[in-house]
Amino acid sequence: LVTGELDHHGARAVMEELDRRIDETQPQELTVDLGGLTFTDSSGIAVVLRAKRRMEALSGTLVVVNIPRQASRVLETAGLGRYVDLI
Repeated sequence: LVTGELDHHGARAVMEELDRRIDETQPQELTVDLGGLTFTDSSGIAVVLRAKRRMEALSGTLVVVNIPRQASRVLETAGLGRYVDLI
């Protein structure tokens, strides 16, 4: 569950945590829950794209769930819905 603001400062910690979990478990599907997110900017786009690339390297999939309205606008405006399941 991603909480708080996913901006320049918060994105690094989220990326590191996702990398750690991917490295440890080598999942076939990774679900990122944004239910606790209060704000995101282009840093959120970078986090999702990085997770997508990591999962593609494992021949896995990425699903992003519980996306708050503001974050949904940012991700959809960037066109991420064409590459990632945004639920």
